[in-house]
Amino acid sequence: MKQPDNHNSGQPRPDPPPDADKQPAVYDRFVEMSRGLFDKGQEKSAAAWEKSMELARDQLAKAGEFSAEQGEQFKDYLRRDLAQTMTDLQQLGETTKEHLHPARLGAGMLSSLAKLLHAAGSAMTSLSDKTEDMLEYKTGEITTAGTLTCKACGQQVHLKATSMIPPCPSCHATRYRKGY
Repeated sequence: MKQPDNHNSGQPRPDPPPDADKQPAVYDRFVEMSRGLFDKGQEKSAAAWEKSMELARDQLAKAGEFSAEQGEQFKDYLRRDLAQTMTDLQQLGETTKEHLHPARLGAGMLSSLAKLLHAAGSAMTSLSDKTEDMLEYKTGEITTAGTLTCKACGQQVHLKATSMIPPCPSCHATRYRKGY
């Protein structure tokens, strides 16, 4: 049994899985293969993306890169990372809308832009609502570069490359929210 760590209020830290240092690189290969398969396909939909991830998982599992279970976990991580990207795009859209003051634009262009932003905003809001629970990141998971903010104390952890998520360096909590 693992002994409690004196630095985190008696809570034992999770042991990293074997080959934990290789997992970020394997995840990157999985992401690239999934993207490549998706780009080669004719259909560009969520179902096509799921199929691309499944094919990449199958091929890498057969090649011995990871187990089928790990592949499923990588698919979950990628879905979560894509959901975070959609949230970031939604925020970008809202920021852009704020900067496009009506006095600066012609009425016809403004009308078209308003319709476009409304449609895009509605679609992104709907997607964001459906994926909100996937945006929580936990210690021991793998994620791409970005900034993780501890949900317990607000401490930020800056990841410069794909990495395994550590416990919070400040309070040793294990739940984060990711930003870029």
